[in-house]
Amino acid sequence: MSTDRFQAPDYYQLDELYTDEQKLIRDTVREYAKANISPIIEDFAQKSEYPKQLIPGLAEIGAFGPYIPEQYGGAGLDQITYGLIMQELERVDSGIRSAASVQSSLVMYPIWKYGSEEQRMKYLPKLAKGEMIGCFGLTEPDHGSNPSGMITNFKDNGDHYLLNGAKMWITNSPIADVAVVWAKNEEGRIHGLLVEKGMEGFTAPETKGKWSLRASITGELVFDNVKVPKENLLPGRSGLGAPLSCLDSARYGIAWGAIGAAMDCYDSALRYSKERIQFDRPIASFQLVQKKLAEMITEITKAQLLTWRLGVLRDEGKATTAQISMAKRNNVEMALKIAREARQIHGGMGITGEYSIMRHMMNLESVVTYEGTHDIHLLITGMDITGIPSFRNDGK
Repeated sequence: MSTDRFQAPDYYQLDELYTDEQKLIRDTVREYAKANISPIIEDFAQKSEYPKQLIPGLAEIGAFGPYIPEQYGGAGLDQITYGLIMQELERVDSGIRSAASVQSSLVMYPIWKYGSEEQRMKYLPKLAKGEMIGCFGLTEPDHGSNPSGMITNFKDNGDHYLLNGAKMWITNSPIADVAVVWAKNEEGRIHGLLVEKGMEGFTAPETKGKWSLRASITGELVFDNVKVPKENLLPGRSGLGAPLSCLDSARYGIAWGAIGAAMDCYDSALRYSKERIQFDRPIASFQLVQKKLAEMITEITKAQLLTWRLGVLRDEGKATTAQISMAKRNNVEMALKIAREARQIHGGMGITGEYSIMRHMMNLESVVTYEGTHDIHLLITGMDITGIPSFRNDGK
């Protein structure tokens, strides 16, 4: 078992921009990850198994709903702190960050924002403590980038709703106690429903055979005439904008998380290049290796500044969906490129489980696609700067 020797790069001294509380929480999560996640994560990734024993500890360090108000079990923290927590979790593994991100931004966030007070008190404290695990059902087998085309639907059946349909690529679904499911009513309007484990006709089979996010559990949500109590409808907002606002929060967390993965790859490559001797000197002395390392730290620094500014805007309530899309797309692409370059610096050792590089690379191949594909986020920026959407052939 290798020791986690990670040292975070801070080339532009961004620590001076963070408050003492933000740095304390970040460092607490970093130390937790080093002590509890790093020693086991490679083994669980190799086994393609989610380390469920981490759930209480993740709850204890505030990884579940850190910005949710304290009255509902959260810590009431700011958005930059949330981002730093996601950064530190993804530094050890994207799958661990995914589990926390889904719990926070895709389950607790919509219940807090759009749920009734009864729903908030029923679910949020338990979700914050990890006593309940949640998942988010939007993507369908035939509707990914175009969620408005969903066919999952519910009908009014007197004292309850009757839910039918299916969702896929759902993080946490096989272990979730509650699913936030987006479905169309009889008028075609999208609403959120809280579907609990054990409801008749509701199943959540696991997705097997993944080469990516192997330490995260993924599955489907299948609804066959599921009777959902009417009080389980999220009353605060309907329409596609409701789930998309949740995705804004999650994508914001990804923008920070991807930096963590990039930082880990860079730190490992820098250390390895100083220790690996070829031609009687460390490979860090060669020009092409220095080029790779210099480009890595440059791109990480740019991403850190981009995301810090986005966090400030988000705390001020000014961050737009398009700005979040830009950061998500840029930072994940940056991290993926750095993982590939770091793998080359490590040579053959880069494909082994002794180093985190290949695991990060495989994980990021999912992160670059989920919660808005790489190309879709580019088109969101294009639409924002031109005012012309390119998603539809009719130009509307």
